Amino acid sequence: MTQIAIVLYPGVTALDFVGPYEVLHNLPDAQIRFVWHEPGPIATDSGVLVVGVTHSFDETPAPDVIVVPGGMATMEHTRDQKLLDWLRHAHETATWTTSVCSGSVILAAAGLLKGKRATSHWMALAALKALGATPINDERIVRDGDIVTSAGVSAGIDLALWLAGQIGGDERAKVIQLSIEYDPRPPFDSGHMSKASATTKATAGVLMTKGLANPRQVKAMTSLLWTTAIDTARSRVRRSRTAKVRSAIS
Repeated sequence: MTQIAIVLYPGVTALDFVGPYEVLHNLPDAQIRFVWHEPGPIATDSGVLVVGVTHSFDETPAPDVIVVPGGMATMEHTRDQKLLDWLRHAHETATWTTSVCSGSVILAAAGLLKGKRATSHWMALAALKALGATPINDERIVRDGDIVTSAGVSAGIDLALWLAGQIGGDERAKVIQLSIEYDPRPPFDSGHMSKASATTKATAGVLMTKGLANPRQVKAMTSLLWTTAIDTARSRVRRSRTAKVRSAIS
């Protein structure tokens, strides 16, 4: 049995976890768990779609696969110590620790992406860099060891198919792809920053900013970056003092 823990939280983006779920639950002997502090209903970022958490973090200490989706409330949850502690411990024994969209910022806040290549939604790449990751803006799926991150929202389906190939083999992944008829042929070609027009980029930026510009998200992001900056400064001071001591001894 492969236990797959998909993190849900208030304000998560629906497609970020529904896409991977549709792929991964078709794997043989897969047990999907939607995890959060406690089982029960939560609202996604639309405010009208309510989904159910099936298991708590405490009930799911060592999943084989971790999937952290993104959403407009991501920044708020980067300060959730229960979540961050669970990710750190679960990652130690997981085969794969993964994220969709801005879920990678939560992985970074847990300290799992320091010095690692990672991607995210284009609006979250700067946050990844600030948290010590090496942001990649031109790859839909980025693997660095046992951590795999994907770009925004719809890229979660690509990530899940990649995981399906790793877990069940390429042929099984192809069967799942055909079963969900994942053969994207969008009517427009503006799905990446390198392809979109200046007008489309500007309008998309305004649209995304509206979802992020609420006091709780701004406060959470400011606090996260402030804490990171302080920790970095203190680390530099400690390294400098250690170097001076070693120099004096030698």
